Amino acid sequence: MEFNLADLFEHAVDHFGDREYLVADGQRRTYAEMDDRANRLAHHLAAQGIGPGDHVGIYGVNSVEWIETLWAVFKLRAVWININYRYVEDELAYLFGNAHLKALVHDAAFADRVDGVLESLPELGHRLVIGRDFEDALAAQSPERDFGPRSGDDRYVLYTGGTTGMPKGVVWRHEDVLFALGGGIDVLTGTKAQVPEDLVERGKAMGFQITFLPIAPLMHGATQWAVMGQSFVGNKVVLLAHFDPHEVWRLVEEEKVNAIMITGDAMGRPLIEALDDEPSKGRDLSSILSLSSTAAVFSPSVKDQFLDRFPDLVMTDAIGSSEGGANGITVVERGKTAMQGGPTVTPVSGTAVLDDDLRPVEPGSGIIGRVARSGHIPLEYLGDSAKTAETFVEVDGTRYVIPGDLARVEADGSITLLGRGSQSINSGGEKIFPEEVEAAVKSHPAVYDALVVGVPDERWGQRVAAVVQPRPGTTPSLASVQEHCRTKIAGYKVPRELHLVSEVQRSPSGKPDYRWAQEVATAPPG
Repeated sequence: MEFNLADLFEHAVDHFGDREYLVADGQRRTYAEMDDRANRLAHHLAAQGIGPGDHVGIYGVNSVEWIETLWAVFKLRAVWININYRYVEDELAYLFGNAHLKALVHDAAFADRVDGVLESLPELGHRLVIGRDFEDALAAQSPERDFGPRSGDDRYVLYTGGTTGMPKGVVWRHEDVLFALGGGIDVLTGTKAQVPEDLVERGKAMGFQITFLPIAPLMHGATQWAVMGQSFVGNKVVLLAHFDPHEVWRLVEEEKVNAIMITGDAMGRPLIEALDDEPSKGRDLSSILSLSSTAAVFSPSVKDQFLDRFPDLVMTDAIGSSEGGANGITVVERGKTAMQGGPTVTPVSGTAVLDDDLRPVEPGSGIIGRVARSGHIPLEYLGDSAKTAETFVEVDGTRYVIPGDLARVEADGSITLLGRGSQSINSGGEKIFPEEVEAAVKSHPAVYDALVVGVPDERWGQRVAAVVQPRPGTTPSLASVQEHCRTKIAGYKVPRELHLVSEVQRSPSGKPDYRWAQEVATAPPG
């Protein structure tokens, strides 16, 4: 047995086979049932010529079939490729061409879109459609687990679009990504698995099965690793196809969910506010023990609402990236939710903040550097040697990944995330980070959601513009937003423009679409 993701899942199946593993859209799978169906699908793909190193796309909303495909591909030592179902044809064509797909498993709802970009798939040899021929393909194959040995060197690719730019495929070794994102190193305790069997033993030692609900789509890495990481220790995962706050609370009550994972305010705010509306009002939510947020701004005002509603809730805020894995985590405490930037976290092993000379930033120096990680990091960006050389650097014999997040190191060694450098605003020589301003704007009583961008300014170079989705029945003014923000942030960070929109555009995972916000803020009047 290796630190291989398929090996780790099969080992969990052998110890937790009768446990319920997955619930999605009314369908249920035990660990043994998931293994059976994944074996069948693996044999089907192998019969179509799919083998080690081949790329298989998964293009669909959250479902049991998504997870069955995930494990089937890894069982063959092939590589699955996550595909963002919000992509339009140009983005899909780019990703398909970049990924060199040999097979594609997709929802029937996306068949027309796939048909429209088939010329971008010259290497595609097989296509399997969920809702059409998927079940027949499984029924015709053996459930036996008769695959050859695997390796911790097998590949996992995570495509990420981030907040700007075209999709990029981050290439990991199985062993490295397990320790960076999959629970191989416990982010709270720092305990590292010494042998693959340690993960199952960790699950047994808990004494009970946790039910985990990651809300974001599986096409994003956070939910992929919520599912896989919980698999290795015998826990249960609940998924929903599309985010709906009332559906989340229904599932919490009916499935006795213990832990929820969100991506910041885009999910946190509608979730907590839904509790005052039918049909969520009055539900039994006593099973909830923890709430974790990652990959997006989680504002103090929203954190405070959760702590008011669930006084005993263990709430964590984390930072990380597709390239760097988990970089740090903090347990949110009542009365200590205020931000001077993004979250302030305890760094995990291998995380550092490097200055412009690629030297570690001194704690308490106030110097802004870039978050970096060494140790278990990716190999490269798929098919992009220039971007690989820019992001993966070697300093005094140590290889780092530096995705571009800016941060400072506090006197106690904790790290405060400030934001992605490409999104920072330079106004009169002052560097302003959108996330901090967004948190201030969103705490205004008439603001439901907001994104902040820099727009051209003849005198200052850039000025701060806020794109705001008001609460229903309200029309916040620029003056009221400015007055409110001056109680939260320094005057030079306060928005100088306000653009009201019916809805702030975000990805299905809640990540901001800054390209869209920039277009809104710079569009001609009218």
